[in-house]
Amino acid sequence: MNTQTVLEPWIDGRQVWRGRTPSAASTTALSTGWAALDAVLPGGGWPSAALTEILFPVDGVGELRLIWPSLARLSQQGPVVLVAPPYPLLAQAWRGAGVVLDNLQIIKPHDGGHGGSDRADRQALWAAEQCLRSAACRAVVCWPQWADDRALRRLQVAAESGQCPGFLFRSTHAANNPSPAALRLQMHARPAEVQVLKCRGGWGGQRLQLG
Repeated sequence: MNTQTVLEPWIDGRQVWRGRTPSAASTTALSTGWAALDAVLPGGGWPSAALTEILFPVDGVGELRLIWPSLARLSQQGPVVLVAPPYPLLAQAWRGAGVVLDNLQIIKPHDGGHGGSDRADRQALWAAEQCLRSAACRAVVCWPQWADDRALRRLQVAAESGQCPGFLFRSTHAANNPSPAALRLQMHARPAEVQVLKCRGGWGGQRLQLG
């Protein structure tokens, strides 16, 4: 009698957990619009119902260019929500990237004076969570200055619940902290590269140039 035969009653009764190999993606994916990046991500793109963290050293290293192709397609299908963007949006640039401006919604938390930065971050994270969970948005992008493991976990669960991709832009300083996000990327300015730090259902560590 072989091992498979012995285990069959437990497998059929779901009493034995069967691990998946890294090549088997547990969720569907959304093409990033970058062939080199799609090639190393499970399913060929962003996890479509999960949280993606994008870490970068300074503003303007191409972080928006990284997600614009996806947002362009998603904004043709429905609302795309931007929570707490750090700068006023340059409409011409977003339109030039193919994003449908009429479907772009912006949420800017109010800092409320004393202790305002922390309050604004909490408001931003709460708003992002509600949008992700609502199942009414095609994508949610958030720029919090601060987020702890609990807040990130809530966002991840909300993305799964609402079947909505979430993108979180954060400083490279957060790279040393653990994260429940399904995908974690780090952008490098010199040379201009994207590094896969963590990838659910795949392997991390790859560094690639997007051109």
